[in-house]
Amino acid sequence: MTGTQPAPADAAGPPGDGHVHSECSWDAPYTSMEQACRRAVELGLPSIAFTDHADFVPRRIADAVTPPEWKRPLITDRVLTPPPLDVHRYLRAVDACRSRYPGLRIVSGVELGEPHRRRQRAAEVLGAGFERVLASVHTLPGDTGVTTVDAAFENDAAQQVVRRYLAEVYRLAVDFADFHVLAHIDYAARFWPPAAGEHRFADFAEEYRAVLAVLAASDKALEVNTSHRFDPQLLRWWREEGGRAITFGSDAHRPEQVARGFADASALAATAGFRPGDGPGDLWTRC
Repeated sequence: MTGTQPAPADAAGPPGDGHVHSECSWDAPYTSMEQACRRAVELGLPSIAFTDHADFVPRRIADAVTPPEWKRPLITDRVLTPPPLDVHRYLRAVDACRSRYPGLRIVSGVELGEPHRRRQRAAEVLGAGFERVLASVHTLPGDTGVTTVDAAFENDAAQQVVRRYLAEVYRLAVDFADFHVLAHIDYAARFWPPAAGEHRFADFAEEYRAVLAVLAASDKALEVNTSHRFDPQLLRWWREEGGRAITFGSDAHRPEQVARGFADASALAATAGFRPGDGPGDLWTRC
């Protein structure tokens, strides 16, 4: 498509949702795989990928956070220890939904949290043969142990936290190869404190570009995560660094969140020079 205008974002219908959580995810008590599939069918999605959390690293939570009742059994002295993903339960749920919704492509998947820090445990999870593997960073190591990203903002300058986060994502991209998609590269920006003034992605261009260059060189895909506003600059940098593919992920933890913001996100991607793949649930690729 070089030299031509990108197709309209809705030319092939809505994109598939490549990042959805089910009741098998330790942090999604208010959803179910069946409900999310029903919502996807209502929206006319071609596919849905259930990428439930496999987190391996205990983390200290922010002092300002009051945990909900369902999360409190996982926390001791402000340290949250995620339970393991029950792979067998997850695969049974996938099989049941595939039988119930034969017209919807249901992609098996997992979201590995900081797999570069727990290689053996990540390998054990991946033995299940997931079709879509997301990798992500939710925690940061520090002098006082591992903390959630939002907790890091309580003790360090905002710009320092974002740079620490992107350095950790860079280490993930360099040190761990067994994934297909990097999830929410802009995760730290979600917690930017208002007291720090305006957050500008351009202030961290060097760090973002370093991550994107590694991903592009290893032929990974970048996720356009729609749980928060996705900055167009990230897609421009991705293309300039040689990135070839993107996915769309709602990061839904409730069924009503499936495919949230996809109309705007797909229009943004088309403007940046990406187009739908050939089949339902395929990655979008550069024109």
